[in-house]
Amino acid sequence: MGVFTYTDESTSVIPPPRLFKALVLEVDTLIPKIAPQSVKSAEIVEGDGGVGTIKKISFGEGSHYSYVKHRIDGLDKDNFVYSYSLVEGDALSDKVEKISYEIKLVASADGGSIIKSTSNYHTTGDVEIKEEDVKAGKEKATGLFKLIENYLVANPDAYN
Repeated sequence: MGVFTYTDESTSVIPPPRLFKALVLEVDTLIPKIAPQSVKSAEIVEGDGGVGTIKKISFGEGSHYSYVKHRIDGLDKDNFVYSYSLVEGDALSDKVEKISYEIKLVASADGGSIIKSTSNYHTTGDVEIKEEDVKAGKEKATGLFKLIENYLVANPDAYN
């Protein structure tokens, strides 16, 4: 088994507490509401919503995939850090055992957020993951993030 790590950093005009609430704590209800074509539903299948919880995300009609399950690995509400792993679903191939993610939000000087993300692709055997293989998934994630950010800008009283 190999591990391919991909890191990224981006910015948002939304402050960390509000962004964390929408992006992490309330995302299961927000995304199906603002992007039903991407995510049809998100439900807890095991656990209480904290570390160890397994969630099933069912994708919308326009997706190449039907569902994934992810496990919450870490949730630090005070420091705005969230980590989880994709552990099942048709988005994982026979080449990838699991994908682990960590998202950390840090306050920026302009009152917004710096979003630091790390993805670890745990491959089977000696399979190599190339950065360009990660690009399509990152573009979809960025698109969903922009939808959330735009929703928060347009709805200043939401998720405060």
